[in-house]
Amino acid sequence: MRKNFGSNPWFYPLPVLIIGTYNEDGTADAMNAAWGGLYDRDKVELCLSAGHRTTQNIKARRGFTVSFADAAHVVEADYVGIVSAGQEPKKLEKAGLHTTRSEFVDAPLIDEFPLALECRLLKVTEDGNIIGQIVNVSADERILEADGKINPTKLQAISFDPVNNAYLVLGEKVGNAFIDGKN
Repeated sequence: MRKNFGSNPWFYPLPVLIIGTYNEDGTADAMNAAWGGLYDRDKVELCLSAGHRTTQNIKARRGFTVSFADAAHVVEADYVGIVSAGQEPKKLEKAGLHTTRSEFVDAPLIDEFPLALECRLLKVTEDGNIIGQIVNVSADERILEADGKINPTKLQAISFDPVNNAYLVLGEKVGNAFIDGKN
């Protein structure tokens, strides 16, 4: 038997995305954004309010990074989601996060988060959503296998559970895509 809950934003898994941008003065900023995902094979879509400094930074700089928060940095990821850069200009410093300039877009990579998409702004939709072109994916070697592939267990990406306001770790393999269904 099923229980109905009505219309709710309960999408599983909901990745915990950390959006990195540069402010007008060139300092790095980051925010936690759960409302986003792939838009196409090589594009991302972010649902960010127009009032966020991150949104303004993306429009001004035309570049941003999308890092995947991991279990080792839950506190830092949550902090950049609940603290506004408008209220706390040293948000990244207080979070204990460090950045490196992307080689591909005008945006910072956050060193502590081992996997990031480096994106160029394509457009802002009429709804205000940000559409970005993925121009590079960068991964810290600590999450790679010997063959160079990303190991999700080493990544320990977290997802947001909107029903229980919790973060959950991902990584256990339960099947083989495009293979198991053939049986």
